[in-house]
Amino acid sequence: MTPSARPSLTAILSALPEEQHGLLEQLQGAHKQTVAGRDFWLGQLHGQPVALGLSRIGKVSATLTAAVLIGHFGASRIVFTGVAGGLAPGIKVGDVVVAHDFIQHDLDASPLFPRYEVPLYGRSRFLCDPALTALLTMAADRALATSSSAASPIWDGAQVHTGLIASGDRFVSSADESSRLQAALHGAGHTALAVEMEGAAVAQVCADYGVAFAAMRTISDRADDTAHIDFPTFVADVASQYARRIMDELMPSLPAPT
Repeated sequence: MTPSARPSLTAILSALPEEQHGLLEQLQGAHKQTVAGRDFWLGQLHGQPVALGLSRIGKVSATLTAAVLIGHFGASRIVFTGVAGGLAPGIKVGDVVVAHDFIQHDLDASPLFPRYEVPLYGRSRFLCDPALTALLTMAADRALATSSSAASPIWDGAQVHTGLIASGDRFVSSADESSRLQAALHGAGHTALAVEMEGAAVAQVCADYGVAFAAMRTISDRADDTAHIDFPTFVADVASQYARRIMDELMPSLPAPT
């Protein structure tokens, strides 16, 4: 069966297995397929055909995983859930950033091309799908609103933000590096809310294939000198619960499978 002949499939990507633990537990009719050395779990969530996959860490690994999901499994949309470091003022630990678009903060092909511009594309930023992003934003709003008053890992006062996310093959973990990154991006006209290591690559792959893409990131740290503190615990106990609850809100709102 060719990808175009397959039923619509929603792919949910995360970088780390801990981020998908809750989703895998909910997957109905789950079965595993291994492609390109990667394990993918297929089944249904809220009546929607779903493939769960791990991008792994970094842009190259994320590119390959996204290409397999589209080219091999025929994914018609990709949603990324994971964690990020907060960059902009007002973005605090426990908040959610839904991406409006992505930029590669470590891409510099100057003087042949302007800094941050992707060579031969004529642009530095890749937009997420507006309709899918709107649904994801509303799902995040509902998940945080309905969970904040209960005893749960959802942090009191957590907010949802939408804007630019910067990706790069480096874990930003010092206040000095964070400040320099913000200043360099701002000097080129880009104000990023958060920084992570995969989203821009997936956004570019989806743009090339014409596949809808949306992404949400739970803020695990402020991309400063405290970025390493209790990171594994935060991912397992908080970010994974955010992902599960937000996907619980998102999946029923998606168009019915065809």
